[in-house]
Amino acid sequence: VPHKHLYTMFPFIVSKMLYLTCFISVTCVFFVFTNPKPPVTKRHRKLLLKRSDSSSYSAPYTPDDRALSAIQESRRNNLHDVCSRYQPDVSLGRMSQRQVSRVYVEDRHHLLYCEVPKSGCSNWKRVLMVLNGKARTTLDIPHDKAHYANKLRRLENYDRASIAKRLATYTKILFVREPFERLVSAFRDKFENPNSYYHPVFGRPIISKYRVNATRTALRTGAGVTFREFVRYLLDIKRPVGMDIHWEPVTQLCSPCLMRYNFIGKFENLEKEANFLLRNINAPTNLTFPDLKDRNPLAERTSARITQQYFAQLNAVERQKVYDFYYMDYLMFDYPKPFKDLY
Repeated sequence: VPHKHLYTMFPFIVSKMLYLTCFISVTCVFFVFTNPKPPVTKRHRKLLLKRSDSSSYSAPYTPDDRALSAIQESRRNNLHDVCSRYQPDVSLGRMSQRQVSRVYVEDRHHLLYCEVPKSGCSNWKRVLMVLNGKARTTLDIPHDKAHYANKLRRLENYDRASIAKRLATYTKILFVREPFERLVSAFRDKFENPNSYYHPVFGRPIISKYRVNATRTALRTGAGVTFREFVRYLLDIKRPVGMDIHWEPVTQLCSPCLMRYNFIGKFENLEKEANFLLRNINAPTNLTFPDLKDRNPLAERTSARITQQYFAQLNAVERQKVYDFYYMDYLMFDYPKPFKDLY
């Protein structure tokens, strides 16, 4: 009977299966102990190195990061709306060299940074130098080297095809500051401290034109320009000396409607927003945005409170005219009116 034959053979089959299982187990153990790792080929080694390099740059996306990302989207949308309303016909194809003259290029991480003086640009240049391999750490870079020996290329130094390619593919960065505060910061830096350039080049003609009964010393040195005299120069359509990048409106410095910036940071939240950006471009994890104040380090940073004190020296008409001068900066970057009586 077939069923009976199968029944008598069952113990034999079970014993064979147990023997086979033991043999496979012993073989596997022997293989593991005699071959702890598979051989690492040259190609495999390269892949491992690449994977370990990229993992060192990874950072978790926190709820704070999500909030900052939403803020960026809001700022881009606001800029787009203002540009659509006030400059609807702008085109990247018609961009001049002057319009990209303030833009620094960092090719390793595909960045374009437009320099806005008095909005953290010294420290941004330090960061770009480290990203570009021109310095090991931001702490190694003194102020003068960051500005005058940084060896960073500007976008205007490339040919038209290279400019167009970078504008189309690189991350375009802009950091701005409350316009009145930026103006006061520039005035304090250039006119309230010894300065071998701004006193003779700007101070002398300002004092000569706007100060009644100026002393010979003031006319000779250009030192001691008051904030009110400085504002009169700023608003004068027949200025005795030209405009300067430290108080030129951002809308003229960086052509935001043309450039279509991907990231619009604000000086008022500089470190947090700059570090958020660095994480998103896969910068080295040991690179954070520095908080260095190496020009007039003992002077208090220009704040909203200090700005109010300086503008209190002006009358309502003068304040309104300064607001009108920076109106597009206020509009494009969504800053509130600094005084209630402004319109």
